[in-house]
Amino acid sequence: MGANPHPRRQAGTYMTMTRTSFDKEALLACSRGELFGPGNAQLPAPPMLMMDRITDISGDGGLHGKGHVVAEYDINPELWFFECHFPGNPIMPGCLGLDGLWQLTGFNLGWRGWQGRGYALGVGEVKLTGMVRPDRKMLRYFVDFTKAIQTRRLTMGVADGRVEADGETIYEVKDMKVALSAS
Repeated sequence: MGANPHPRRQAGTYMTMTRTSFDKEALLACSRGELFGPGNAQLPAPPMLMMDRITDISGDGGLHGKGHVVAEYDINPELWFFECHFPGNPIMPGCLGLDGLWQLTGFNLGWRGWQGRGYALGVGEVKLTGMVRPDRKMLRYFVDFTKAIQTRRLTMGVADGRVEADGETIYEVKDMKVALSAS
């Protein structure tokens, strides 16, 4: 067995990631439960995995200095949702963009070394001002934490986010909430 491709460093009673970008193979490893360890944050497997790469992640960056994530999703006309939503008028469901933001919020909590499986708890406000059609090339997700809480009883992230399609902001959310739970 070779060297661990996902280096970590010990930080208190949990492990914190040191890398700040992740390619598709690393995201797939996360979907298999291999990145943060058994029982911890895990991305969904394709086709529900809503990003191809994470280009930047931190626990103290972003607009509020409390952590952020930037990720990208390549769009092509063969993506599964274009065939069924809607026949003859293909549009990516807006809820999938929101799910991508939730996925990244949970990923950041796991990246911080916080333990438990991620669950979306809600969102305060959602604004959809554009659409993703098959001629779009790339989505960029931006997640900016407003709170990141870890106590003995609660592990939760609260964040604002936006999705851009080819540089145009098309979705904006406020107060997304994701928790990590041992069960």
